[in-house]
This record gives sequence, C-alpha cells and structure tokens, in this order.
Amino acid sequence: MSEHKIRVGITQGDINGIGIETILKTLLEPAMCEICTPVLFCSQKTVSFYRKALNLEELNFHPVKDLKELNTKKPNVFNCYEEEVNIEIGKSTEAGGKYAFLSLEKACEALKNNEIDVLVTAPINKHNIQSEQFKFAGHTEYLSEKFSGKQDTALMLLCSEDLRVGLVTGHIPVSDIAKAVTKEKIVAKLLQLNKTLQTDFNIRKPKIAVLALNPHAGDNGAIGNEDDTIVKPAIEELKDKLQVYGPYPSDGFFGNKTYKQFDAVLAMYHDQGLIPFKSIAFSDGVNYTAGLSIVRTSPDHGTAYDIAGKGIADETSLKKAIYMAIDVFRNRKLNAEISANPLAISKMKKDDRG
Repeated sequence: MSEHKIRVGITQGDINGIGIETILKTLLEPAMCEICTPVLFCSQKTVSFYRKALNLEELNFHPVKDLKELNTKKPNVFNCYEEEVNIEIGKSTEAGGKYAFLSLEKACEALKNNEIDVLVTAPINKHNIQSEQFKFAGHTEYLSEKFSGKQDTALMLLCSEDLRVGLVTGHIPVSDIAKAVTKEKIVAKLLQLNKTLQTDFNIRKPKIAVLALNPHAGDNGAIGNEDDTIVKPAIEELKDKLQVYGPYPSDGFFGNKTYKQFDAVLAMYHDQGLIPFKSIAFSDGVNYTAGLSIVRTSPDHGTAYDIAGKGIADETSLKKAIYMAIDVFRNRKLNAEISANPLAISKMKKDDRG
C-alpha cells in the first residue's frame, strides 16, 4: 500500500468553548506533524488570541489561503475569515455559532475537493449554530445530508479501546424513540455497523451485541412488547449472515462488563448508549460518523464553557480522534486495494484455514 502523509482537516468548533484549546495542545506535540499534515480551519487572528490567552505562543502555524500550499512539517491554519471576531470565552454567543459553521462549511468544501483527506470536528453548540444554512440536530445529521443527501444515512459510533457503541436513533426527543425504532431500521443499522467494523476497523468477523429497548428486555411483554415484536425479529433475520446477539437489558450488560465479549454494541437510543460509554471512556472516547464516503471523527465531549480558557481542558479525546481518522483512512485504502486484488483475498482465506 502506497503511503503519504494524511491531510487532517480540523474545524475550530465554537470559538468560546474548549475546542481551540484542545487543538492547540494537541498540535504542540512534534510527533503530530510526523504522522499527518494538520490543517486548522480557523483564522490567524483567532489562533493568535488563544495562543496568547493560554500561554502557548511557542506553537507556530503556517498560514495558508490556498490548500495546495500546505506545509507538511508544521501545523497549518487555513484562513476561513479575516475579520476580528469578538471572542467571549465561556459564553454561548451568536458569533460562536456563526464562525463554527463557517469553519465546518469550508472544511467540508475542502473534503469534497480532495484538498484534505479526513475531517476532525471540534465541539459546536447545537443551539447557537442554528441558522438558515444549518438546521440540523448536530454534526452527524449535517454531514450525513452533505455527503449522502439524507440526514439519517450515517451511523453515530462512539469508540474507545475496549468499547464501540452504535445508535439506532440519534438526536431525537425521548418521546419519539419507541415509534422511531423499527425492525427495518435495526436491520439496516446492524448491516451498516458490521460493514464498518470490517472495512474501517479491519475486524473480519465482527461480533455485535444488541441492547433491548425496554427495561429487562420487556420481561416477556410485562414492560412493553417492542423487544419481542421488533428487536428480536430483526436479530433473527440476520442470524445466518452476521454474528449478532441479544437483546440484552442495558443495565446488566454494562454493569457486569458483558460488552467486553463483543466488538461493538448497538443501542436503541442516544442516552442508552452514550451514558454508559462516557462513564467508561469519557477522557479518551471518539465519536465516529460511520456509513459515509468520507472519514469524520470528533472528541466525545461538548463545548465545556465552564472550563473554557482556564488551560485545564483535556486534549486526549481530540488527539484520539485524529489518530482514529488516520487509522480509518488507511484501513479503507487497504481494504479497497485488497478487494481489487482477488489473489490477496485468496491468500488471507488460506491463512485463516492455517
């Protein structure tokens, strides 16, 4: 497989949150520019403000207006805007949303034009970013429509070293969950998750657990019948095609660490999957948008206004997001090359048989 230094586009997120702080701390490490070419979609003025505010002035960026002129030996900042921005650290403002969207829009254009290879997004505020151009519940829905034409194409997949959690439903009200969980949607998400584990994570025969919708998996209909009439039939339909098991009541499943027996877990709704995930892997978890033609990752935390500007934000999750984006890009490339070479596939099967 041919190698090149992967161009990692990084959006600034909300300028008043911890996004830029975690980005600067991550790019302080010289090793980062050895494994990739970072490109921050921001402005020199905003970067300079935070370098000074956080006493990180030893970090130097290469400013670019043309993405064909990237410096492969130091971090790059692509100037999305030239004007002075009123930065109010720790506050939700109209400017915070406006410039978060501008950064995201420019990065997506670069991704579509093959001027960067992967996208890593810093946290946005889902309220102040809303506008005529951005009417989405979050990054996942925006990117799904941007790169597939539909908001529900992508699969939100939270990843850490020991745990991967995908979601059947994402950013929807709790009152809408039961009617949004259908057999067809569960089947589609399981097929999507299985393919992602194979092509993006190089797990050839993934083992997937499915969580129940109701407490105690419905207790044979005593606490709702959706698990018997929707979830179980979806699992049964795929039994001969995938290694898929369940439905498991989520409390005991995470409480007794059953998740460690699986390559991934499919949760029915947002908090069912994200609360245990963040309890287990908050500091180094990564949000991966699976099921799209592009590679996008993000730290698994939000804007954290309460600690913004104090120099105490942990950059580990952002750093892991960059590493994962690079790994997925390489895995996809490797799988594409293997798929184009039947002899390589034949050899892999022979090796599996011993």
